[in-house]
Amino acid sequence: MDNLIAHEALWRGAVFVAILAAMVLWELAAPARRTDIPRLIRWTNNFGLVVLDTLVMRLVFPILAVGVAALATQRGWGLFGWLDFYSLWAVVIGFLLLDLAIYAQHIVFHKVPILWRLHRMHHTDPHFDMSTALRFHPIEIVLSMVIKIGVVIALGLSPVTIILFEIALNGTALFNHSNARLPAWAEKPVRWLLVTPDMHRVHHSEIRAETDSNYGFCLPWWDRIFRTYRDQPKLGHDDMVIGVGKYGEQREQWLDRLLIQPFRSDRK
Repeated sequence: MDNLIAHEALWRGAVFVAILAAMVLWELAAPARRTDIPRLIRWTNNFGLVVLDTLVMRLVFPILAVGVAALATQRGWGLFGWLDFYSLWAVVIGFLLLDLAIYAQHIVFHKVPILWRLHRMHHTDPHFDMSTALRFHPIEIVLSMVIKIGVVIALGLSPVTIILFEIALNGTALFNHSNARLPAWAEKPVRWLLVTPDMHRVHHSEIRAETDSNYGFCLPWWDRIFRTYRDQPKLGHDDMVIGVGKYGEQREQWLDRLLIQPFRSDRK
């Protein structure tokens, strides 16, 4: 575990690149849906957002969630600190609570209009593949980190919990946003353990009732427990429309349009 903490950035980066490469190969070998928009346009701008988001995070936060977790553990902050609860069970429970917090945050970003304007950019991708998992506005990324740091301090989570959660969240986001087709026999059993591409694709439907469902990013259980789960899109996966209205036009996929999109009032 000490090696994991000492080389946290290396571990996270290596796992991210490995899963990203695997998803690209899988999408190319067994795509679930076809698209008319060139990959070059979408991928260039979606990956451009990753670079911009990373720079913004480094400028805004002198210390990120892992550093805050180390400080919280050392000083006994938060619920786990007060209970002196640091063990394997603390890691497992902390992981589950973090995933629940991300689920709750996701719902809030859908229900609060000003936050939806920020999060909407993620949904305006007219196609659905692993690059969609990277498509978040920098302001949303900053707000998400503020929330995450608040949860870390409130619970007193350990650095190991945060690192394992971040690796799992990044990996499963690439997986469940991928345009990869799971074998029919695997869909149901996998869906009980992880959010699958078919499950999360429903969340990217143009039909708002479907957009407001299947909020889970990593674990699929919260949607079932809190009754936000939807099994299939109304029109089926082949015929469903992905995106948000005219924001799906090709020009809207360029980085400059994506960044100003939450502040525009010309379209709903």
